[in-house]
Amino acid sequence: MSQLKIREMPQDERPREKLAARGVDALSDAELIAVLLRTGLVRKNAVEVARDLLKKYGSLEGASRCGVKELEKIAGIGPTKALELVAAFGLGNRLARQKMSKQKIDSPELVHELIGAEMRMLHKESLRVILLDTRYHLIRVEEVSVGSVNESIAHPRDVFRPAVVSSAYAVIVVHNHPSGDASPSQTDHSLTRRLAEAAELLQIKLLDHVIIGAPTEENPGYFSFKEAGVL
Repeated sequence: MSQLKIREMPQDERPREKLAARGVDALSDAELIAVLLRTGLVRKNAVEVARDLLKKYGSLEGASRCGVKELEKIAGIGPTKALELVAAFGLGNRLARQKMSKQKIDSPELVHELIGAEMRMLHKESLRVILLDTRYHLIRVEEVSVGSVNESIAHPRDVFRPAVVSSAYAVIVVHNHPSGDASPSQTDHSLTRRLAEAAELLQIKLLDHVIIGAPTEENPGYFSFKEAGVL
């Protein structure tokens, strides 16, 4: 049975009209995506296409992990709509980062707030360095390496090169575990020791090495070498 077209729905139920009249909080995730999609298929309106997207990937966060090529394969989402969705997800991540640009970043909780959601979206392991000034305010976040599904290879010189170029006072190293388990491996411990030695030689403060995983009832979704007493 075909769904009503958006223009056939009561006016106060149409996503665009609802957004204009009642604001973002009045819309479901599917309705917000439908605003971006604008149109659907012959037998599915934009809201139904959006619901299919969320169902396929389990959540808004899961959908936001997708690249353009993956999204455009979904019925009702072609190349143009896929590009617009990826851009919207990217803007959301950048806005979250911008809000913290003047905040002192000196704890794993704030690191998690800054880039945790973004890094949990990744299917491959990525190692990034957060560059900080003398007040521990954000200079920028730079990706150092991208690995396979379960491994990222990085050398201390690659990690600290952006800090030297930007005259950063301190850095926080962050990488993700796509499996969701934030527990450190022996390789992670070895890298942390090497980074601590290099930081001392370069006189750059290594505040922490944080591993991003998936939150559970037992843990917040990250591991901090500083909290563990390693740094």
